[in-house]
Amino acid sequence: MGRSATGHVTLSDIARACQLSVSTVSIVLSEAPLSRHVAESTRQRIQATAQKMGYHPDLYARSLRRRRTQTIGVLAYDTSDPFCIPVVRGIEEGLQKAQYFSLLVNAQTQRKLFDQYLRMILERRAEGVIIIASWVFEEANLLSDIEKNNVPIVIVGRDLTERRATSILVNNRAGGAMLMRHLASLGHRHIAVIRGPQEMFDSVPRWEGIQSAAAEAGIRIEPQLVFQLPNLSDSMSSFDGGREIAGQMLRSGKKFTAVIAFDDLTALGVVRGLTEAGLRVPEDCSVVGFDDILPASVSTPGITTVRQPLQEMGLLATERMLRALSQGKDGKEQEAGLHILQPRLVTRTSSAPPQGLVKAGKKAAKQKSEARR
Repeated sequence: MGRSATGHVTLSDIARACQLSVSTVSIVLSEAPLSRHVAESTRQRIQATAQKMGYHPDLYARSLRRRRTQTIGVLAYDTSDPFCIPVVRGIEEGLQKAQYFSLLVNAQTQRKLFDQYLRMILERRAEGVIIIASWVFEEANLLSDIEKNNVPIVIVGRDLTERRATSILVNNRAGGAMLMRHLASLGHRHIAVIRGPQEMFDSVPRWEGIQSAAAEAGIRIEPQLVFQLPNLSDSMSSFDGGREIAGQMLRSGKKFTAVIAFDDLTALGVVRGLTEAGLRVPEDCSVVGFDDILPASVSTPGITTVRQPLQEMGLLATERMLRALSQGKDGKEQEAGLHILQPRLVTRTSSAPPQGLVKAGKKAAKQKSEARR
C-alpha cells in the first residue's frame, strides 16, 4: 500500500486501499452525521482498514478548519528546578481532563528564550498561555503580543493582574512569618536570614513576613547576618549560593543558632556548607527553607519548610485558563483575577531548640570538628 510523502497514513491512503472516495472515508472516520447514509458493511471496511494501517486523524488540519487547536502553551522558567515539576504536573492533569494538549517549553532561566518560545507558541496558534514565572521578566515585551492577539494568559508565581493576566501565587509574607515564628517558638533568638535574589518576585514579601514576625517576638535580626543570593543562572544557583553563604556566616564575626533560607535548595546548600565546616544540623544550628520540594523531604536531615501547594497551583491555573477560554467563546470580556493560596508549615528534623551559639569563624569550626574526631 502506498503512503503519503510525509510518511503518515492519510485519508487518501485509506481511500485508495478501500477503493472509495476520500470524502466517503472522511465522513465515516470523522463520524459526521452523513455517515449514517453509508452502508454498514462499507463503514466497517473503512474502520478496519484505518485500524490496520495505523491511521490517526490530522488534528492540525482539523484545527485549521475549526479555528481551534486544543493546545495551551506552558512556559516554564526552568524545568530542571524542582519547584516547576509539581506545578507542571498539576497543569498537565487539568488539561488532560479537558482533552487539551500542553505545549511545554523550557526557558532555562534565560529571558531571550522566554520571548523566543512565546513567539513560537503564538505562531502555533495556542489558545492560551500559562507561564510559570519565578523571576522578573520583561513584562512589556512578554505580554504585549499576547494582549494584541487576545490570547488568555495565566501567571503562576507572580502578580500581574494590572496587565490583565490572571495570577496565582502563594502568600509569601505569611510563609516568611511562619518560619520566624517557628524558630522563635523553639527558643532561637540569634537567627541568620538568606534573602532571595533581587530579581525574584518572592524575595521581598518573604523578607517582610520574617521581619514582622521577628518584631512580634522581640527578636532583633543583626544586619551582618542578613545575606542575599546572587541572581539565578540555573537551578543549582540557590544550592551553591546557600553553601557559599554558610561560609560567609561563619566568617561574619556574629553568633547564630538558626538560619532561614530563601528556599529549600538554598537550605540544602546551607546544610552542606555547615556540615563541611564540621557543624551538625540541627544540633549546632537549625536550618529552615521554603517551598517543600521533594529533595527537602528525602534529605538527611529532612528540611523544615513552608509548603507551597504547587500542584494545586497548577490545577488552578488550568481551571482559570479553561474558564477564560469559555468566556471568550461566549463573547464575554476576559477577567483577570488574583488568587493567593495559603502556605503551611512542615516541621522536620532540620530544626530543634538551640543547644548553644554557633561561634563564628573558621578557627572555631575547625576546633569543633577536631574535637569530634
